[in-house]
Amino acid sequence: MGTARTALYNYLFAKKHNGVFILRIEDTDKARSSDEMTEIIQEGLNWLGIEWDEGPFHQSDYFSHYREFIPELEKTGKVYKCFCTKEELAGRREQAIKNKIAWKYDRKCLALSESEVKEKIENGNSFVYRIEIPEGKTSFDDLVHGNIERDNAEIEDFVLFRSDQSPIYNFAVVIDDSRMNITHVIRGDDHISNTFKQIHIYKLLNKEPPKFGHMPLILDENKKKLSKRSGTVSVLAFRDKGLLPEAFINFIALIGWNPGNDLEYFTMNEMTELFSLERVTKKGGVFDTKKLEWMNSKYITNCDNNRLYGLLKPLYEKESIILDNFEKEHIFRIFDSVKEKARYVNEFPQLTKFYFKDITEYEEKGMKKFINPERIDYLKDIIESLKGINEFSEKAIEGIYRDYAEKKQLKGADVIHPSRLALTGSTVGPSLFELMSILGKEIVLDRLTKFAQSAI
Repeated sequence: MGTARTALYNYLFAKKHNGVFILRIEDTDKARSSDEMTEIIQEGLNWLGIEWDEGPFHQSDYFSHYREFIPELEKTGKVYKCFCTKEELAGRREQAIKNKIAWKYDRKCLALSESEVKEKIENGNSFVYRIEIPEGKTSFDDLVHGNIERDNAEIEDFVLFRSDQSPIYNFAVVIDDSRMNITHVIRGDDHISNTFKQIHIYKLLNKEPPKFGHMPLILDENKKKLSKRSGTVSVLAFRDKGLLPEAFINFIALIGWNPGNDLEYFTMNEMTELFSLERVTKKGGVFDTKKLEWMNSKYITNCDNNRLYGLLKPLYEKESIILDNFEKEHIFRIFDSVKEKARYVNEFPQLTKFYFKDITEYEEKGMKKFINPERIDYLKDIIESLKGINEFSEKAIEGIYRDYAEKKQLKGADVIHPSRLALTGSTVGPSLFELMSILGKEIVLDRLTKFAQSAI
């Protein structure tokens, strides 16, 4: 979710300023990276319509290039070899915690003499490269938050290269941003600490850093950082549930960005025109699933039926319903009858299955509430009246029901709910008169008659 919004904001910013949007896969951490993850990112962006101009570039393809900077780094005198093992570091960290001291690397290896370093290397001791953070303060002008400053005492001498000489993320992105002529980096607030580290690397290499903009994180409904514990947070999972990409794009764009007007629906071009980092909020926005479903339902309502037809064909086939066996105009009427009730595209087969299959089960709660001998008698009278309709239209059907209810001094529910149960098996669904006209006279009379004969 956060990755999708980050990509969207970068895309909108780049297009707004006639720039280039680059897709870079930052996979320096081999343990946390995989081809599958990369494919998921690209598949998600493709589904959302976020097209990159260059890439994808994989940092793992450039490891040898990053290593070329090691001699240059060592010449600065601000980078040193650290021979501390993971076990040693864990023990010292644990001791600091026991002493109630905030842990950061204690610079043990910074004090090693040249001869000590040489001896350890000759003995085959593995090492990492660390950067020595100077005294003072570090600050930068954030495009969202304004000036951000941190005391360097809070920044440890962090690792630049692992023991296998693979670069850490913070070093690799500095080199990549420089060689790719990156002018702006837009990312989440959780990267602010990385930005301070990267600024020190830029200074060490005498390179100009890009401008940084840090967006607030997406929060769950409990105002906590959105995570898997919050429920569905995967872009492709929402796609598979039946979300339309334009609804998802519209929704995530507004989590942390104020377009400056009262509109709630935007095309990608409209968002590009309106987007500015000045209107990105400093506080985290809440991911409201109900609002997302509401927005998706609005997009479904306005969705072209030919597009829906293509999306829904395979879903109906799973229910053994072949849409090609029916006239498209008939299918489109069916779609239109439930569009306003569907939260997700995937709900269409369930909402419309009564149009295609005979009713064999009836909602138990509805049967208890709406069916009794008296109402079955009303239904039998309605059946006789419906037989006399030549044009089985919504208007004609409604006229039969309204006239009968008025004649008998009944409530609409007395005749409408039993009919809906008989025709759909449920007490909820499309307008009764609309669904009856779509089903057609023959099927309607057949289902109503069978129900009237067997319900009581």
